[in-house]
Amino acid sequence: MEKTKDKYKIKIMKNGPYIVSGGVPLGEKIITPKGREYEYVKGRELPQKETYTLCRCGKTKTPPFCDGEHQAIGFQGEEKASQRPYHDRADTVYGFGVDLLDDGRCAFARFCHRKNSNVWDLTHKSKTAEICAEVIQGANDCPTGRLTAVDKDGKEHEPHYEPAIDLLQDPEQRVSSGIFVQGGIPIESADGTMYETRNRVVLCRCGKSKNMPFCDASHVRAKYRDQE
Repeated sequence: MEKTKDKYKIKIMKNGPYIVSGGVPLGEKIITPKGREYEYVKGRELPQKETYTLCRCGKTKTPPFCDGEHQAIGFQGEEKASQRPYHDRADTVYGFGVDLLDDGRCAFARFCHRKNSNVWDLTHKSKTAEICAEVIQGANDCPTGRLTAVDKDGKEHEPHYEPAIDLLQDPEQRVSSGIFVQGGIPIESADGTMYETRNRVVLCRCGKSKNMPFCDASHVRAKYRDQE
């Protein structure tokens, strides 16, 4: 029987793992330099299950899956992220041809770096179709959903993603990055409330984020790696 989006769900356990249900496809993507920009390269194949638990404390011995280590170490995974809608949280960077919404949630994936510039500077300079296209591409490639390019007529640009979860690896920084959640998969807090459903977010898996459950690039400072 064909799966529907309403079967997919991520439930955050209090001081515990993420429980993923509905048979969400699980994969791995490697953040890879491409000139002065970046691209995703497909990583290893991972087991596919109807329901699985992903480690949130960063200490599992069976990555990416939970092995109960959060209990042994007394992991404290209090969720501190705002549950306000994206459009209430995001600031607007105004440009000539395109604007940019920015809610500040950064996983240091660096897709906002564009050749000799970045999406913020390019937004300010967006007087040509070419520059506008660079802003849109850079915003769309951001896995956290932090950035959204907006045309002057109000049209928001958003990439199409089928529901999936990818573990991000960042060999250039010699770290493992967060959990890239795509395609509008609902995320339920440990207290039973729902986060706003978004097309793309990155969840923390190093256990160090100060914006739990979302990644804040703490894996870089912590030099987190899920495997040697």
